[in-house]
Amino acid sequence: MAHVLSSEEREAFLAGVRVAVVSIAAPARGPLSVPIWYAYAPGGEIGLWMDGGSRKVECLRRAGRLTLVVQDTTRPYRYVSVEGAVTGIAPIDWESELVPLVSRYLGPDDTGPYLAALGGPEGVLGDVYVRVAPARWRAEQL
Repeated sequence: MAHVLSSEEREAFLAGVRVAVVSIAAPARGPLSVPIWYAYAPGGEIGLWMDGGSRKVECLRRAGRLTLVVQDTTRPYRYVSVEGAVTGIAPIDWESELVPLVSRYLGPDDTGPYLAALGGPEGVLGDVYVRVAPARWRAEQL
């Protein structure tokens, strides 16, 4: 039987470094679901880096909300699914948003080379940072 995670457990789990799957309603078809890097600190908003001209952003502007799912694929199997409204879509800030997000996933040694390969700040012109306010949670340990 599944154990429902407490608020503290689910927020700590979401704050861990995991690749998420984001799902966004898409007109005249099933939801758009893709893997994505994200930022989250307990009690805060979810932050997502996206290409501003992507289908994801187009769908988000229409839907105004998304669902994000993260999971453990090893025992104990756990997952967190969180739905929320988009609170902002704005050009990504290199220093305060992009560098910390890339460092979260790649670590400090690989962040610089990865960002350099993108072409520096000019290489992400048009990219956006999406903020989402968590509203509905489902979190279990199976």
